[in-house]
Amino acid sequence: MKIIKQCVGIDVSKDNLECCIGSLTISDEQVYSRSKEFTNNLNGFKELIKWVDKNKLSSNSLFVMEATGVYYEELAYWLKGLDKDLAVLLPNKVNHFAKSHNIKTKTDWVDAQILSKIGLERNLRRWHIPSPIIREIRFLTREYRELKFKVTAVKNQLHAREHSYKCPASVLRRLKKQIKLIETQVIQVESELRVLIMSDSSLCDKIEKLETIPGVGFMTIICIIGETNAFALVTNSKQLVSYCGLDICHNQSGNKYGKTRISKKGNGFIRHALYMPALCATRHNSQLREFYKKLVDKKPAKKIAVTAVARKLLILIYTLWKNEMEFDSNYYNKKLAS
Repeated sequence: MKIIKQCVGIDVSKDNLECCIGSLTISDEQVYSRSKEFTNNLNGFKELIKWVDKNKLSSNSLFVMEATGVYYEELAYWLKGLDKDLAVLLPNKVNHFAKSHNIKTKTDWVDAQILSKIGLERNLRRWHIPSPIIREIRFLTREYRELKFKVTAVKNQLHAREHSYKCPASVLRRLKKQIKLIETQVIQVESELRVLIMSDSSLCDKIEKLETIPGVGFMTIICIIGETNAFALVTNSKQLVSYCGLDICHNQSGNKYGKTRISKKGNGFIRHALYMPALCATRHNSQLREFYKKLVDKKPAKKIAVTAVARKLLILIYTLWKNEMEFDSNYYNKKLAS
């Protein structure tokens, strides 16, 4: 029985790893081992590799796991440190794959087998470690967003207390103190990000070029860069739009015409970062302003038009980044003239 492909499916939880080895034979038959459980720590990782070696897997075998919160990261980095082939999948992709095979049972062992099965049947994209500076940017930009949410929440609380009947002055003082503290932390995080960007001259130069886009600021740009790993694995604009959940989903069958909407099955941090710049672009970017007006004339729902502008803005940022260009408001006029 000649084996042509092997995959290790790993179902990750906070404390344990449930693993299953799948093999594809030359006769197109799939064979799966009995699952084995390991602890989700360094000792468990070493035991996992010993178990894999004991089963005589080929050197180019693929490890497949889900992006389960942050619990997969330690193992993912450790496996890449050993130069292992690794694919990290979004949970919704694994769920849809299981449904396509009419798999109704959900246990750790079944999940591990599904992951090894998808590795045998599909040509999965390999996972790559983001650079240290990009990883730090992602942590800081996410902290920045959380702090902005917190300061808005506390300001709302303060407004409610100020308009309540006989609210104690001590409550108001503490809320004002919280707002001041969080706003200070927001400034600190932004300063830390600017210092970090300035430490890399190439990255700093590219960001300065992107800042020439009307309505797009520093925080929007580095949020997108951090969440996309500086577009390292993006090969085209369609792929990027899909990754951000801004791809259009049509709902039409026979005589039924449902609502057309965006999928939202992607990175919500980027969609949130683009919303305010898109609003700003509808006023200050001449090309996008015209595009926005045409959409509003067709459909009065302004939010749909703003989302479309956000999509255009994302593609513009990606294009300028790849070509290392500044924004040129007369680009289309020059193109027509030539």
